[in-house]
Amino acid sequence: RDLVVREIIDHDALNNADMADVIMQVNHEGRVFARNSNDTLSLVPDAHGLGVEAYLGGTDLGRGVFQDIAGGYMTKMSWAFTVADGGDEWKSETAPDGRSLETRTIKRIRKVYDVSAVSLPANDATEISARTLTDGVIARIQEERLKELEMRKRKMLLEDWLK
Repeated sequence: RDLVVREIIDHDALNNADMADVIMQVNHEGRVFARNSNDTLSLVPDAHGLGVEAYLGGTDLGRGVFQDIAGGYMTKMSWAFTVADGGDEWKSETAPDGRSLETRTIKRIRKVYDVSAVSLPANDATEISARTLTDGVIARIQEERLKELEMRKRKMLLEDWLK
């Protein structure tokens, strides 16, 4: 009989987790491309999991990783962590097809060690994408210019009306 193992991370599991000096790597090994202790990596737990923002422009190799992500060669992420003592629960049951189903629910994460762009993720539901800082800046400038233009138009209409 086959065994199916499923892992679920509770949405509150990162509350009080140690996320000091987390690093970003590729495939959990080798070179460090960003880290939160030098403000090149930001980790924000959100409704979907652990949101990650990394600045990869500090080294030639980091810029290469950015290009790999932007080009769609690296499309998934993974992260390394430890579970707090007593921070998980196991449930055993039989799936409708007769297979044994073991479900691990992680309730509390003790420490996050790294986040990684990966070739083959353990969880295929992850995603990674690349964008530049200027993406947001350009959109913000365009929005400000449109607001200024609208204000000028309103001012001109008001001046014409007052004449």
